[in-house]
Amino acid sequence: MSLGLISDLVLVLLVLSLAVWMNIARTAYRAVVGFVAYGLLMTLIWVRLAAMDVAMTEAALGSGLTGILLFGAASRLAPFEAAERARAPGPALRLLIGLLCTVVAAGLGAVVLLLPEPAPTLAPLVAENLSPTGLQNPVTGVLLAHRAVDTLLESVVLLPALIGVWSVAADADWVGRPSALPRPPASEALTLLAQVLPPFGILVAIHLVWIGADEPGGKFQAAAVLAAMWVLVMMAGLRQPPPVVARGWRELLVVGASLFIAIGIAGIWLADAFLAYPEDLAKPLIIAIEVALTGSVAVFLALLLAGPPAGAHRREV
Repeated sequence: MSLGLISDLVLVLLVLSLAVWMNIARTAYRAVVGFVAYGLLMTLIWVRLAAMDVAMTEAALGSGLTGILLFGAASRLAPFEAAERARAPGPALRLLIGLLCTVVAAGLGAVVLLLPEPAPTLAPLVAENLSPTGLQNPVTGVLLAHRAVDTLLESVVLLPALIGVWSVAADADWVGRPSALPRPPASEALTLLAQVLPPFGILVAIHLVWIGADEPGGKFQAAAVLAAMWVLVMMAGLRQPPPVVARGWRELLVVGASLFIAIGIAGIWLADAFLAYPEDLAKPLIIAIEVALTGSVAVFLALLLAGPPAGAHRREV
């Protein structure tokens, strides 16, 4: 048995163990801790599958930012957990739910094992049509050339999502700042981390978005890193979230999608189709979209985590 196969088996056993742990955990906090560890293990699995873009996204979004969001939710739910446990379903219903989940998991596993060899793939077609874009990273080529409409919609949908979060605030609180981020007890270690880590995070984000055209990386991974650095600074209390009425931040939210749409419309005249690129300008235009979307997506992610605004009088309570 090779070392690689042994490591794969260990990862599978750990992932399954954590999945069971998250379902039987007595508190939401313990379940969230398991979820963060689960995301890190999934990152290693994607690395083993040579899917570096997916691995970076899983680490930054699936485990990092989503973990922060769930920790905040767990802290708010903690006072109600005892009452909720009293209304938990009985052993018979829980066993039935477990059996149904096992059947679904076994079905999905069977589908994967029954795939033909070689498995159906569009990779050769993508590689064949990648050269006109000037890109070398097929993931970026698919996201911004072959399936650009999907990527545009994914970028635009963040705006109604943020509006939905802000809409749960009372009318009087719309002049306030978001206040849903968990605020751990002040400590020198957290303050030091929030002062030292962001400059390195910014450099990593710039690197990711710069190499994204030719290597694993790109706007979503870079934006997640930037958002994580900003959230860290806010959680440490070094900076407050911006007021939701701040015009500059609102403009930054829409600049990425606006540039994407403008370049897409220009493609009607320059390349005879919406979101088509003239061959000699394809790579510069794609990089411009990547850079603009990085800033917008980073602000979206951080503000979504920061939650709805609250008035100053509420924050002081």
